[in-house]
Amino acid sequence: MKPLLYLVHRIPFPPNKGDKIRSFNWLKGLSKSRDIYLGAFVDDENDWQYVEQLNEYCVEVHVEKMNPKKAKVRSLKGLLTGDPLTLPYYASQPMQQWVSQTITEKQISDVLVFSSSMAQFVDDDIFASLHRIADFVDMDSDKWMQYAENKQWPTSWVYQRESKKLLEYEKKIARSFDKSIFVSNKEAELFSKKLADSEICVDYVNNGVDTNYFNDSEGLQNPYETGDKIIVFTGAMDYWANVDAAKWFAEDIFPKLREQFSGLQFFIVGSKPTQDVLNLQTIDGINVTGFVEDVRPYILFADVSVAPMRIARGIQNKVLEAMSLAKTVIVSPQGFEGIDAQPGKELLIANSAQEWIALILSAISKSDITIGQNARNCVIDHYSWQSNIVKLSACFDEKNND
Repeated sequence: MKPLLYLVHRIPFPPNKGDKIRSFNWLKGLSKSRDIYLGAFVDDENDWQYVEQLNEYCVEVHVEKMNPKKAKVRSLKGLLTGDPLTLPYYASQPMQQWVSQTITEKQISDVLVFSSSMAQFVDDDIFASLHRIADFVDMDSDKWMQYAENKQWPTSWVYQRESKKLLEYEKKIARSFDKSIFVSNKEAELFSKKLADSEICVDYVNNGVDTNYFNDSEGLQNPYETGDKIIVFTGAMDYWANVDAAKWFAEDIFPKLREQFSGLQFFIVGSKPTQDVLNLQTIDGINVTGFVEDVRPYILFADVSVAPMRIARGIQNKVLEAMSLAKTVIVSPQGFEGIDAQPGKELLIANSAQEWIALILSAISKSDITIGQNARNCVIDHYSWQSNIVKLSACFDEKNND
């Protein structure tokens, strides 16, 4: 099969968080028609145990240890060079040497980079003849601006600078690569507007959901106390946007709900909860699980799934997974962004604290399976990995057929 160089900022296994779910499914899908040469970083010691499992999908795997603390110090070099801090954070001479050697020895002409940070290994003019596609996933430069708006000086200044510098780099990559893709049409349109150049190829390939896995309830046990009314929020709980959402909902919304439903429980389900998240357990009715082997029962047996995001880009996998399990899902406008679903029919949108309270009280006080059934049908129609892999593969076929 034709070789493909695939560069990912974080080892794409196990698929247990947003970016790794997408990067793994690209790997799994593309490996059926391509010989994959994978280059990636490992920033979690626990992930080393999974490296050998990547051999099932790859001809060759090159992984390097990423020490986040050292990388943060290294990233400060960007303040001197004028680069976004993201680039020196991921800079690696051994990775560059492997990339250059692999391209030459394996006669690779097709490259997929996952996230703007990995583009630096193939952005030099010597690689201009390659067919390069960048999966930016989200528009990270805009995310940094959202972070800046929620931080005090001097952190806000650093984040504003990162937003500006990273946008410049994102534009550079878009102009030199054959195609840039994003996780949603809305994300692609936002980036195209920033580029202001209709000649540059920008597209989107949606995230997907394993609709068979996120439907199968056989053997799943109810993790909750019988009789309790349950609200669930899932996601990696060391990710700032999730931490912010959990804290806001727990402190500003949930106590008001408990005033009317004394037995109501809020479960925060996800790995590596920060101390701020753990501290939320001091509020009556709030439970923090930490890592769970299977998130499905926590969603399936809950009365309502929520995504109270205040900072977000792209598509929230947690929303798609809950929809696939036919749950009533209530989201903020930020959590809804990028999802092709009908508000009021396939999910519910809450714009204010008052709306959050009203919608949740309504959802837990009456049994209405219609919205959940509509939600699952929506996911099946628009968010299957199979159809999205076909679209991604076609991105490479376009130039090969020229």
